[in-house]
Amino acid sequence: MRYEPAPLTRHLRVRRDRGHTVLEFRGEIDIAAAAEMLPHLDLATAEPDARIVIDLTQVEFFDCSGLRLLYRARHRITDGAGSLRLVCAHPLTLRMLRITGLSRLLPPWPTLDAALEADLEQPESASGPP
Repeated sequence: MRYEPAPLTRHLRVRRDRGHTVLEFRGEIDIAAAAEMLPHLDLATAEPDARIVIDLTQVEFFDCSGLRLLYRARHRITDGAGSLRLVCAHPLTLRMLRITGLSRLLPPWPTLDAALEADLEQPESASGPP
């Protein structure tokens, strides 16, 4: 199955970059946004060897609905040979990731470039920054 990028939605932009599918979350990620984004997230993570980067740099608000999306993506990717990286530098979102323990399962990269270039430096690295 070939994955075609989703059209720009209010809360999600999907694109290809350096062999990865980048899911750029945008704005306020709450229960309504999560419902809109879920089908696109599932489509992007459907392939067993999917290489996904979730970019939270454009997120203004992130609640437990957003955390559920991240947990779901991680679960779907770890079932196969794919990789999942998270980009996040916002202090409050990073705090939420630490408090919930998600930062241990999905260590955040500080920038999109760092997450995308990690394969060039460490091909076996599928999780977080060194």
